[in-house]
Amino acid sequence: SHSGLLLLEEATCPICLEYFTEPVTLECGHNFCRACISQCWEGSDTAASCPQCRETVQQRNLRPNRQLANVLEIAKRLSLQKAKGTGGDGVCGEHQEALKLFCEEDQTPICVVCDRSRAHRAHTVVPIQEAAQEYKVGNSTGEGNSQEYLKQIQTERQKIVSEFQQLREFLEEQERLLLAQLEKLDEEIVRIQNENVSKLSEEISRLSELISEMEGKCQKPASEFLQSVVSPRKQLCYQRLWGSSKVPRRDLGTEVGISL
Repeated sequence: SHSGLLLLEEATCPICLEYFTEPVTLECGHNFCRACISQCWEGSDTAASCPQCRETVQQRNLRPNRQLANVLEIAKRLSLQKAKGTGGDGVCGEHQEALKLFCEEDQTPICVVCDRSRAHRAHTVVPIQEAAQEYKVGNSTGEGNSQEYLKQIQTERQKIVSEFQQLREFLEEQERLLLAQLEKLDEEIVRIQNENVSKLSEEISRLSELISEMEGKCQKPASEFLQSVVSPRKQLCYQRLWGSSKVPRRDLGTEVGISL
């Protein structure tokens, strides 16, 4: 609330920006922590001045402000009771204030005094309820993304299985075609071999008959043998030339294929 913020400002040291510790009052009326103002003046040879209004302080007398210390203690107790009574966001262990803020840099809940301190005043701070809501939304979005990723993975898995199944079917079909072609080629080779064997057998049979025929002729008398081996056309020629169908000796070797 507005009154709470005013009280917080009045109870905060302008130097350390935290609740007063042993508050003291200068001649100008401004309040500081005893340790803070002492450290501020330490080592200075010039006249002391108020860090807030720069008014020169004639005497370095630090007058304790007991009323402010009492008010500060009461404010701490009220803040603690309020946090506990409302079942709030917890209490700051250092300042006994409700943890109503969230530091995004440190990723931790802080109180309003922590927010004004040196440790956090340069950080990004948001109300703790807002941070919690963002976390819930982010977590929900993350779960949704996870489900989407799982669906994509499942789709890719099914796609891969389908493609490999198609590839297997294609290879099996190619295997069947190639085996069929090989079988056809084998049958063709066997057919050609059989044809060649048949032709060779016929040729052998013909030659065997010819040999048998020649052997039979060789058993005949010489005149009959020669007459059987000389072609009828040449017999006619010999008869016209020499008046005889007998083969001249010089042509006999040619007819029978031997040297005489």
